[in-house]
Amino acid sequence: MSFTIEVNNKSITARKGETILEALERNGIKVPTLCHMPGLYPTGSCRICVVEVEGKSNLITACSYPVEEWMKIKTHSPRVVNARKTNVELLLGNHPDDCLYCERNGNCELQKFAEELNVRERRFPGKKNKHKADPSGSSIVRDPAKCILCGRCVRTCDEIIGAVTLGFIGRGNNTIIGPPFNKQINLSSCITCGQCIMACPTGALHEKRHSSDLQNAMHTKDIHVVLQYSPTVSVSIGEQFGIKAGKDMNGILNAAMRKTGFNKVFETSFGADLYVTELAAELEHRIKNGLNVPVFNSDCPAWIKYIEQWHPELLPNVSACKSPQQMLGAVINIYYSGLFHINPDKIYSVSAMPCTAKKFEAQREQMTHKGITDVDSVLTTRELAQFIRLNGVDIQQIESELADYPFHVRSSAGMLLGVSGGLTESLIRTLYFRLTGKEMSQPKINELRNTREYKEVKLKIGDHKLGFAAVSTVKQAAKLIEEIKAGRDDLHFIEVMACPGGCVNGGGQPIGGDPAALKARIKTIYEIDEKDPIKVAHKNPAVIELYKDFLGEPMGTKSVELLHTTYKKRKVPL
Repeated sequence: MSFTIEVNNKSITARKGETILEALERNGIKVPTLCHMPGLYPTGSCRICVVEVEGKSNLITACSYPVEEWMKIKTHSPRVVNARKTNVELLLGNHPDDCLYCERNGNCELQKFAEELNVRERRFPGKKNKHKADPSGSSIVRDPAKCILCGRCVRTCDEIIGAVTLGFIGRGNNTIIGPPFNKQINLSSCITCGQCIMACPTGALHEKRHSSDLQNAMHTKDIHVVLQYSPTVSVSIGEQFGIKAGKDMNGILNAAMRKTGFNKVFETSFGADLYVTELAAELEHRIKNGLNVPVFNSDCPAWIKYIEQWHPELLPNVSACKSPQQMLGAVINIYYSGLFHINPDKIYSVSAMPCTAKKFEAQREQMTHKGITDVDSVLTTRELAQFIRLNGVDIQQIESELADYPFHVRSSAGMLLGVSGGLTESLIRTLYFRLTGKEMSQPKINELRNTREYKEVKLKIGDHKLGFAAVSTVKQAAKLIEEIKAGRDDLHFIEVMACPGGCVNGGGQPIGGDPAALKARIKTIYEIDEKDPIKVAHKNPAVIELYKDFLGEPMGTKSVELLHTTYKKRKVPL
């Protein structure tokens, strides 16, 4: 039911059951918030969103108060603005004064509100927070001194992702946010997905940077520096430079990274094609021999860490394939080095990913072959953008270039891995060919192209009736795992992505992107799949050449040695 309310002396339409904030935003009226998270139950704790409602003696939190037909609202009256300003000043009272050195300088919500509200002096000098930063994690750094206790990271970790790592500790003025007992994050159940970073409005959480190590390697004599970048980075990095969301920067990135000094630039989409090819062969083997189905994907390191910690009994069901990042890293160190007569010890292998968990994955002991790590350094999309700026490259003034040989070709199937459901769609295309010897007449699978957190499709492929599911967030995966333990047996492959929507919404992507930006990224990936002439991983000519010249065949001796790995139960101290 719709009705009219008065806002700032103008009439707008509101709907029964929505909050004041929802009604205002739907009508293009912006009200600042800090604790509010769309889609989650409102808390009204930060009180930045207060508005003045005629007939009410106190200011009302717009995020938690339901709209009513009689309301006359002032969203920016002097009383409201002064209240918001006071709230921000109180938050700044014990906040560190190191904005110039902060990770989020220029992209901090608290800083932005202070500027908008014209906070130019400290009226409430409080005792500064003295909490020490926690750099113990492989991917994420905590700086509790900059935390404003909005609770967004806690709710993201618990209610959206399902990792339940962070929580409120202490009471009153001594309250902080951290892992249980305020221990180091590397001792916690953190799966390193980085969604807490995306939720944090300040610099209290940020990725552990590898860009300085890269800069040193770039200027070390005799070091051959190569880069691989994720397909989801190419459709999101433009946002860091003010370019319209969703623009594919593929060719521009190739040129830009060469200008920064990389010896070779490759697309991880090639690694994705390699991954799909190996995964399809593994799944075929398991189906035909009745071995440990359903098979879970292994390309999301946050999901792998979660299952190692909480469901180690299902590790035999996890694919043995390394992720695309690690596969391409391994092939670069062994095949590429031999092809161009480069000492593997002299190769510094870098990946640019939309994901903080990839930093954790790269340093796993299983990702080392004959003493050489598959990937030496991992940059998030944000770090890569900073690295480009640091090296003075203007990406809006350069021409598009192709990726380097021998990993210079990719299929659109490799691109699809960035979207939840995309891996499953790509896998089905290659599995269909392996089981029938024919290509799918319609490779697009609509059941896997919606925005739901759980997607499922059943297909008859040759003589087999197979079930596939794609799950977004480990919270949803946990529900499906319980169904499987209860006896569900109609699924043969399950894709789990820890981040909502998949890698396009990973913890290393641009901070502050709105839902429209996410939709634009996804739309671009699907448009590439529509236009690309190579739509299946097994028809990538560069992948075919790699198997012919070096690997032999999928699931062959050489492939298993180089491209497969093992996982084991991981103890969580806390």
